[in-house]
Amino acid sequence: MSLLRNVGTIGGLTAVSRVFGFVRDMLLARVLGAGLAADAFQLAFTLPNTFRRLFAEGAFSVAFVPMYSRALHGEGGEDAARKFAGDVLSVFVWVLLGFSALAMLAMPAIVWLLASEFQSIPGKFELSVTLSRITFPYLGLVSLVAMLSGLLNARSRFAPGALAPIFLNVVLISGILTGYWLRGHSGDDTIVATSIAVAVALAGAVQLAYMAWATRRAGVRLKVTTPRLTPEVRKLGALILPATFGAGIYQISQFVDTFFATSLPQGSLTLLKLADRLNQMPLGIVGIALGTAILPMLSRHIHTGEAAQAQRLQSQAFEMATLLTLPAAAALAICAPAFTAAFFVGGKFTLADGAIMAQIVVALVAGLPAYVVVKILNPGFFAREATRTPVWTALASLLFNIAVNLVVVRRFGIVGLAAATAASASLNCLLLYAILHARGWFRFTLPLAGKIARQLIATGAMAAALWQAVPLMATRYHASVVERVWSLGVLVGLGIAVFFAVALAIGALDKNLLAQLKRRRAR
Repeated sequence: MSLLRNVGTIGGLTAVSRVFGFVRDMLLARVLGAGLAADAFQLAFTLPNTFRRLFAEGAFSVAFVPMYSRALHGEGGEDAARKFAGDVLSVFVWVLLGFSALAMLAMPAIVWLLASEFQSIPGKFELSVTLSRITFPYLGLVSLVAMLSGLLNARSRFAPGALAPIFLNVVLISGILTGYWLRGHSGDDTIVATSIAVAVALAGAVQLAYMAWATRRAGVRLKVTTPRLTPEVRKLGALILPATFGAGIYQISQFVDTFFATSLPQGSLTLLKLADRLNQMPLGIVGIALGTAILPMLSRHIHTGEAAQAQRLQSQAFEMATLLTLPAAAALAICAPAFTAAFFVGGKFTLADGAIMAQIVVALVAGLPAYVVVKILNPGFFAREATRTPVWTALASLLFNIAVNLVVVRRFGIVGLAAATAASASLNCLLLYAILHARGWFRFTLPLAGKIARQLIATGAMAAALWQAVPLMATRYHASVVERVWSLGVLVGLGIAVFFAVALAIGALDKNLLAQLKRRRAR
């Protein structure tokens, strides 16, 4: 199965999930606004969600998938792979239960470490602790989901893992609507926040049930037995520890950003998280899809000694990433005021909230290409089980992020914090590539540089067109639903048309890639 087909499958389903997520955030903004209850829920959702990305989808997946893939395609075949997965599951379940129980008991201390400033507002700290305890079981449930997803990914079955997040967003939308109905005319936003927190935990159970069914449907039978620290399980643990840091710079930065954001005026954390959802749209669709698809394929090429194929695969992924993220970053930055006004302003979410959120989006998307490219560069280390090297690049980037935040947050507030996050991601990207290049594992070739230069020209043309068009419809972004949809449709259509017209004219699009896209569409 080709990289393009795998990315198309994952990216397509992820796009559907992101649309539902977008609807979720639109409803959340209108129902809760950017106030006390909204900040408390955002913190409660950030805790399990960031741990999920850091440990389950980050460190665990990048360590588990290559080892499982090697067992599956090695001499032992299915039996060896099933035994390895069963041993890991039997240990993993108890680790998750223990970690979740301890975290829930220590939740007041955890919330204090991240958001001690919440204590200055009556009831905010206590609500944050309560909501965090309700949402935290989601971590254990979705971590098991990530394991089953990695198992299926190693078998080139990418659809179930990409489909599972859709259930999360559907359940959360139901939680928002239920909370809104229960609140009625009382105006008590804690009712809505509690309803959504319960929905988070419930969503984890729904996702796990679906992935368990998908795994059995794929013919894989796993059993939880007495936990045993076999040599393979111990090796996996040794790989997870450094990978936790190396794969999770973006997630670790989320904790750093949360800490600084909670020290700013009320609503800052909510505005940052909502802005990050816009940034996460292309990051999730492109970056996660490419990173998920490339790891098992790259592992196979490396372990069979096909260095040229590994280089080709990463070059193709790099080109696809920049082809999609360069115009996405430029479009988001220029159209940020239009998007935030049209999608989020309304109900309890004010025009002033939308204006600040637009500035945060501009700062965040400056690092969007770097966020995505890191997803492509990291597998170059993980596929070789060289998980210690990214630790040092991640550490350097994280320290840089903290240092910059200490300088800019007081002066530029939440917008400065977002810009520091983008800068640290860019630094991490540059360091990772420099090491890959020095070791001869991946090189930036002249043909690849030429393609990206052409993509930049096409992106510049698109940006110029959008820059002229956005002010022309300024009044429509706050008008009726029809006018909002129509005006944004014009902007999106204009951006796509100009970018691809120029890209085709100057050769920024790979003809082989277009041919594969046509064949995929014809199926």
